[in-house]
Amino acid sequence: MSDTAFLSRASVTPSNGRRPAFVPGPRAAGYGCRMRICVWNVNSARTRLERMAGLLERHDVDVLAVQETKCRDHQFPAARFEELGYRVAHHGLNQWNGVAIISRVGLDDVVTGFPGQPGFTKDQKLEQLAEARHIAATCGGVRVHSVYVPNGREVGDPHYDYKLRFLEALRDAGKASLDDDPAHKAMIGGDFNIAPRDEDVWDMAFFEGKTHVTGPERAAFEALQEAGFRDVTRPWTEGQWTYWDYQQLRFQKRQGMRIDFQLATPALAETVTGAFIDREERKGKGASDHAPVIVDYDV
Repeated sequence: MSDTAFLSRASVTPSNGRRPAFVPGPRAAGYGCRMRICVWNVNSARTRLERMAGLLERHDVDVLAVQETKCRDHQFPAARFEELGYRVAHHGLNQWNGVAIISRVGLDDVVTGFPGQPGFTKDQKLEQLAEARHIAATCGGVRVHSVYVPNGREVGDPHYDYKLRFLEALRDAGKASLDDDPAHKAMIGGDFNIAPRDEDVWDMAFFEGKTHVTGPERAAFEALQEAGFRDVTRPWTEGQWTYWDYQQLRFQKRQGMRIDFQLATPALAETVTGAFIDREERKGKGASDHAPVIVDYDV
């Protein structure tokens, strides 16, 4: 795949030949063609199927970029979303990782993986195989990337080095494509497994010496922004978190982290009209440990 394919654009027509109506729902009225994009690490698509379907309807979502589906392509419950009028693209190789894009405003030029994406195999002596951590498609004229950045496990672990190489390659691919077309509308979103600032974790002392908050990880996230991708969620959701560990009652104790983002190219970022984190979705039995991050674009 060429560098320009990373942010390639295409004309999009929904499968029924008509552009779906945009229902205002909880969004502000009075602006042009609105697109609501949500990114969400669901921590098993099959387990969270009805929660995902409910989210689409409750929040009137146009595009849902999903991470950690934990299934192969043939196991992904696409039929449920097709019943609701959405098209589905999924990339899953085994019971780990997995990414998807669910769209009702078109789904064209689907690609998996990005230029330079490194691989990882536990045995470092074996071939390092690419994992199912990236999928992209053009939805309603916007290039949407669903990305699941490696966790890193522990500082010094081979997975930590893999995480940094993954982020560097993602930055390079994005920058090359943005340099090629500065006016392009694209969004890289998902679980970045990085808390870019001290206030993005509930207690920095607790995370001392741990991943997600180290200097190299934060520098890698900053490098994405320096390449031209703007964090469009923070200005609307200051002080809010997107992840709470299942263990130790972290959610009930309000001990969370901010590690899920939408990063948009300048041309798309300037169209943002609002954003929010659905903390309510983290509540109750069967919830994912991540909350959906939702952004409205006037495209």
